[in-house]
Amino acid sequence: MLAIVIPFCFGLLTLAMVLCLARLLRGPMLPDRTLALDTAYVVGMAMLVLLGILKGTKVYFEVALLIAVLSYVSTVAVAKYMLRGDIIER
Repeated sequence: MLAIVIPFCFGLLTLAMVLCLARLLRGPMLPDRTLALDTAYVVGMAMLVLLGILKGTKVYFEVALLIAVLSYVSTVAVAKYMLRGDIIER
C-alpha cells in the first residue's frame, strides 16, 4: 500500500510546487510572492519527509527541520521589509 501512496503524494506535491512557483513568478504583489515562497518551503519540507520515509533514513528529516528554520527567518525578514521598508534597524 505504501508503494502506491508515496508516488501519488510525490505527484501531488510536485503539482503544488509548480503552482507555487507560477504564483511566485507571476505575482502581482509582494505579499502574494511571499505567501507563494512560504508555501513552496512547506511543500519542499513535505517532499523531504516523504523521501525520508521512502529511503528509511533520518537525514532527510533533519534537512527538513533546517529548511523550516530558514523559512521562518526569511519570512520574518520579508515581513519587516514590507512593513518598514528596511530589514535592519539603525
